[in-house]
Amino acid sequence: MSLPATLAEALGKAERLHERAAIEAAIARMGRELDVLLAGERAVFLTVMNGALMFAGALALAVGSDLEFDYLHATRYRGATRGGELHWLRRPAVDLRGRTLILADDILDEGHTLAAVRDACRVAGARRVLIAALCVKRHGRCVPGLAADVSGLEVPDRYVFGYGMDFQEQGRNLPAIYALPEEDT
Repeated sequence: MSLPATLAEALGKAERLHERAAIEAAIARMGRELDVLLAGERAVFLTVMNGALMFAGALALAVGSDLEFDYLHATRYRGATRGGELHWLRRPAVDLRGRTLILADDILDEGHTLAAVRDACRVAGARRVLIAALCVKRHGRCVPGLAADVSGLEVPDRYVFGYGMDFQEQGRNLPAIYALPEEDT
């Protein structure tokens, strides 16, 4: 893989996959789907930092059900392009026992990080863990038994960034989602 050296170079080579309006429409639909799944239940809404920050804020506003908020920060990437061992920077502070949780994350790729976070929430006593992923990568390498309960957009099996997802810790605040060409991934 030969990544561009700067965000500007990456944007110059990247394909714009999803515009802001399409992202916002997908998030609005996800909020309605979560309301159906919650059926009036008050859930704990956990933002998976840092990538899900922009998405989670928009999704929380699209959910009509009452929510209690917290966040967690766990990563396998730590600024790299390939995942390693799970590293916890912050676990949820709210009591998860007997609760329904919504894990809001920017992308479901292979799912190793989300599976580890989901499992940790279950060990902490969560009754039900719903996964809300803005993007789901199209490939067949996801952790067995892991899927998003609600998802917004599909993205190709390439390096994607924007709307929370980073290009080497940059570009999270881009209002669209981009993908580098295959030769760069």
